[in-house]
Amino acid sequence: MPLSAASQTIASPREHILTVQEALEPLFLALEQEVEVKIIAAAIRAGWSAEDAVTAIDELRRNELVADVTSH
Repeated sequence: MPLSAASQTIASPREHILTVQEALEPLFLALEQEVEVKIIAAAIRAGWSAEDAVTAIDELRRNELVADVTSH
């Protein structure tokens, strides 16, 4: 059974982490990966191919990036 990203710990400031971002990055990446796996699994259960699900996720990310750029 895969480890949940929520069970990972965040490094404390005393552990010589230079920034909060560096402390949170491993958890953020693990959560991002866990979410993507769950979305793809849900799409497959609904009858879509994994390739279509990944393509849709990529398109959503591109749209989010474009929206961020145009909103500034």
